[in-house]
Amino acid sequence: MATTRTKPKSSDLIGDLLVREGLITQEQLKAALAEQRGNGYRLGYNIVAMGLVSETDLTRVLARKYRVKAVDLSRIDKIDDRMIKTVKPEIAVRHLVLPLRRVGRTLTVAMANPQDLSAIDQLRFSTGYDIEAVVAGEYSLRKAIEKYYETVDDGLQDMLQEFDDEDIEVVGGDQEEEVSVTALQAQVEEAPVVRLINAVLTSAVQKGASDIHIEPYEKELRVRFRIDGALREIMRPPMKMKAALTSRVKILADLNIAERRIPQDGRIRLRMGKRVIDFRVSTLPGVFGEKIVLRILDKSNLQLDLEKFGMEAKAEEDFVGAIRNPYGMCLVTGPTGSGKTTTLYSALMKVNTEEVNIMTAEDPVEYNLRGVNQVQVRPDIGLTFAAALRAFLRQDPNIILVGEIRDLETAGIAIKAALTGHLVLSTLHTNDAASTITRLIDIGVEPFNVASAVNIVTAQRLVRRICNNCKAEHTIEDEVLEAARIPEEQLKQLTFYHGEGCEGCDASGYKGRQGLYEVMPMSHTLRAMIMQGDSADAMKRRAVEEGMLTLRQDGLLKAGRGVTTLEEVLKETAA
Repeated sequence: MATTRTKPKSSDLIGDLLVREGLITQEQLKAALAEQRGNGYRLGYNIVAMGLVSETDLTRVLARKYRVKAVDLSRIDKIDDRMIKTVKPEIAVRHLVLPLRRVGRTLTVAMANPQDLSAIDQLRFSTGYDIEAVVAGEYSLRKAIEKYYETVDDGLQDMLQEFDDEDIEVVGGDQEEEVSVTALQAQVEEAPVVRLINAVLTSAVQKGASDIHIEPYEKELRVRFRIDGALREIMRPPMKMKAALTSRVKILADLNIAERRIPQDGRIRLRMGKRVIDFRVSTLPGVFGEKIVLRILDKSNLQLDLEKFGMEAKAEEDFVGAIRNPYGMCLVTGPTGSGKTTTLYSALMKVNTEEVNIMTAEDPVEYNLRGVNQVQVRPDIGLTFAAALRAFLRQDPNIILVGEIRDLETAGIAIKAALTGHLVLSTLHTNDAASTITRLIDIGVEPFNVASAVNIVTAQRLVRRICNNCKAEHTIEDEVLEAARIPEEQLKQLTFYHGEGCEGCDASGYKGRQGLYEVMPMSHTLRAMIMQGDSADAMKRRAVEEGMLTLRQDGLLKAGRGVTTLEEVLKETAA
């Protein structure tokens, strides 16, 4: 079906309105949209923060857009504390609302989006008042909420989300202010600190985050979650809690709270009801304190069913066929965070039976797999990938997984294992499938060994999926279509979509992630090309002639089906 050019929804018009009134240029709008994709804030916030439009001009446009009264919060000196307490802190932060005044049974609140009916309903239910919504610029609204709710300790305990403590069990810089260890140990046991960290950890799991960032700056402390590959700011705790929050995480991870000069690594195990989630903790000394990043390893969210990965039919057939071979090498390539480990784990589960001995060398072991012998490499004591591989070959293995091939020694042993009757699975960091072959040769593996050992190479990327609740047809800008270089005949058959933003996806338009795959099985022709020393580009062209879909082609198919957006495909793949 051909792409139709539909009139934009009202929720998409703010940028166009500002351009139409001459307040910003089209180029400035694009820059603000790019900033929005990076920090997850509304467009209006970024436009003001970038100094493109004054808050007064923005609220004037918003008032016309939403057909409600506008308020300039910068002109309000002080809001009565009793009024602030009418709205719970977690509601104010989650929905970006600020109570201003009450007349009789009507409470007037400033909102970034006065058409957010779910927020208005929640306010009406929690306060018991009728709600009159007025619009305010998000920039000044966020600043006001930080100002008025920062000192409300009860709110900080539940700022992210209410949860039941009984269901939660944790198992076990130069300008940083000097705090004694004794004082820190006392602070971290205080209820607000304990409950806030528990709330951060559980909220991250419930939101499906992959990472938590706790970041100290000169005058603020920020908490961000990485959700579907993009970082989103969740809250800004008071600066007075910085040392205690950092130390609480370090104590849970069994790290040295007195050592703030060097990086440390640890682990936290959280039990939520019947679920057990592991957090891999990393601390890094910065100018204004230690930044902490927690990687969330939630086995219940681990998708190990290859049939649900979204591989195209031929690619899936080629991949499953290769991992069912009794020997040879299957390689998965892509950047960090592209899902390579999940693909390899899924491959192992496909061939994991009681008749085979599976052994893995990983750094780190992210998930424990039933029936698989997993080894954590430790280079500091000499247990490298190469050393683990040598030991594996004396353990009567059928299938070997090497976390990553980084050097000639590891590659050489892995190739030898693949040529002597073992199935070897591993990863590399290359841009596409064909480049993996030249990468092996570049690190010193002989071409005839590569040609003989490798069965298949799979390159992959992760893109965000469009939220099904707010999916709608979308007109793609000419510049984006030009960058995509889609043939005219193919373009006529495609309909593109995007997410308009809803409560289910936190107004991002995306929910979950989808893999893009470039699966290159080794044909007789490709093996001959390796022996002849042909280039990666030549091998890629030949693989496409044999039916391989490139990452870009696979992405275009999924964008045309409404799985993801064209912008996501362009961001993650090369032409």
